[in-house]
Formats: sequence, C-alpha cells, structure tokens
Amino acid sequence: MASHQQRVLILFAHPSQHRSEVNLPLFKASQGYEQVTVVDLYSEYPTLRINIEKEQQRLLEHDVVVFMFPLYWYSTPAILKEWQDLVLEYGFAYGRDGVALKDKVFLCALTAGGAEKAYHAEGYNHFTIRELLQPLEQTANLTGMHYLPPFALFGSRTAAEENRIEHHIHCWQQLLQALIENRIDVTKASKLNTLTEQLEFILKD
Repeated sequence: MASHQQRVLILFAHPSQHRSEVNLPLFKASQGYEQVTVVDLYSEYPTLRINIEKEQQRLLEHDVVVFMFPLYWYSTPAILKEWQDLVLEYGFAYGRDGVALKDKVFLCALTAGGAEKAYHAEGYNHFTIRELLQPLEQTANLTGMHYLPPFALFGSRTAAEENRIEHHIHCWQQLLQALIENRIDVTKASKLNTLTEQLEFILKD
C-alpha cells in the first residue's frame, strides 16, 4: 500500500433519483470512507446556483475528482455542465497561473442504458463510450489532470432484473479503495476504453 493516501471527491449528479436503480446505490456505497467526500449536486444546488468558491476549495482539498452520473444524450446531466462552466475558471483551472488541478486524477463513474455492443463504430451509437466523453477528457488534459477511462455499467435499464448491480458496486468499491491508496497505474489505465473489470491490470506492482 502506498504511504500517501489520496482524498477522493465524488460529485454525484442524478436529476431523477427516485428512478435510479444503479447510480443512487453506487453513490451510497461510496459513503463512509474517511478519505472520500461525496456531494449530491442536485440536492446541494436545487436551483443550479453553484457556489464557485466552495467548489473550488473542494477541488483544492482533494487529489481525485469523480463525476458520477447517468449518461444523458451522450453527455452529463445539466448540473455537471453548469458546474464545469462556472467552477473551472480561467486563472484557477487553466490559463496563466491556472494550475489548481495539475496532477490530480479525474474519472467518470457512469451508467448507460444501452448494451456495451451499442457503443462501437458499427453499433447503434457509432462511438465508444470513451469517444463520447472526449470533451471531458480534453477538459482534464487542458487543466493538467490525469484522465482515467470511465467506470461504466452498460445496459443499466435491465441491471436490476439481471442481478448485476451488487457485483458492479463491489467492483466500484475495489476501485475506490485503490484510488484512495494510490495504487492505480495511470499509464496502463489510460490505454483502456473503460475501467470496468480491469482492476488487476491497472494496479501498480
């Protein structure tokens, strides 16, 4: 185990939580870790009036930033876009003297309603999940963060009836613990399309 434990910030965004079968349980399973801060953005900002200074301070206090959300129309729910637009300011996150996020780790933990086979060049959605998230990957690049491929659950609409949720949460908790312990090989991880089911491959020796 690495001597330095990392602090993880999870920004949870789900505009319809009463219908959530995967994201909400995943969010709740992320609570209770000493090194993890969990934030329900829609609960904290029901009118989308983001407290910029508060959110920037949260970023400064953490080493890993996680966006946790259901994929909506190939992107994030609205509040996460609002959060990015307001919080990642010039002079703070990028540009001259904007180095607040340099060398932090960034990843998305998301669910997609379609099957994994739909997210390929010849599939229904024509692009991989990582390709669809390229705006977020470039945001990480611009701000100097280390981008990790998404931790994704495909076919989320049928995950409950197919009894896949418990295993997915278990895998997430393993990944979360590895992030806390700074045991993720970022170079190896960066070559993957998703982090799901790949934990052994990306752990540091």
